Amino acid sequence: MNASAGRRLTRRALLVHCTLLATASALPGAHAAAPRRVLVLGDSLSAEYGLQRGEGWVALLGERFVRDKIAATVVNASISGDTTSGGRSRLPALLKQHQPGIVVIELGGNDALRGLPLAMTRDNLLAMVRAAKQAGAKVLVVGMQVPPNYGRQYGADFAALFAQVAKTEDTALVPFLLKGVADSPQADTMFQPDRIHPIAKAHPTMLNNVWAALKPMLG
Repeated sequence: MNASAGRRLTRRALLVHCTLLATASALPGAHAAAPRRVLVLGDSLSAEYGLQRGEGWVALLGERFVRDKIAATVVNASISGDTTSGGRSRLPALLKQHQPGIVVIELGGNDALRGLPLAMTRDNLLAMVRAAKQAGAKVLVVGMQVPPNYGRQYGADFAALFAQVAKTEDTALVPFLLKGVADSPQADTMFQPDRIHPIAKAHPTMLNNVWAALKPMLG
């Protein structure tokens, strides 16, 4: 075989190879999209405190992904009792380890229960949102409210700071995780004896509150 014929065969082989690659990529399911990873950074409301494993809203979210055939997975990095300071310190390692496409931040309730300064809570939330965005993730901020016995002004300011953070950083927002639970006519029957943590039957409602904001982020 002379050099000219060899070059023609090489070009023909490359052409066939490229054609096969193009055909394969056009086949349904040939290159399935990598699952989106949703990282949930929360406290006891997301960590299934007082519940059987699998009953909390985060576990139910994973089940919804499977049921609706959504290519997404959930990493629940929630810890009961965690504050925004704790979440802020844990988040960098979690971002590096899991490389999520979406970060759901459900923290702040324990800050209020401990009477921590609202400015500190706001700063911590802002820092977490910015860290997640810098890592290339979309962010969903989950809002919380406190009972009226904490004072009307404090309660209003606390509830408002989540929307302020979401607006400042242009992120998605769940205004109140416990909407339809804590403010329902049957609220007395929706909580564990501590009056803080919802029982299992409340968690589908909590998931629906999150889902309304999260679903558009999956597209």
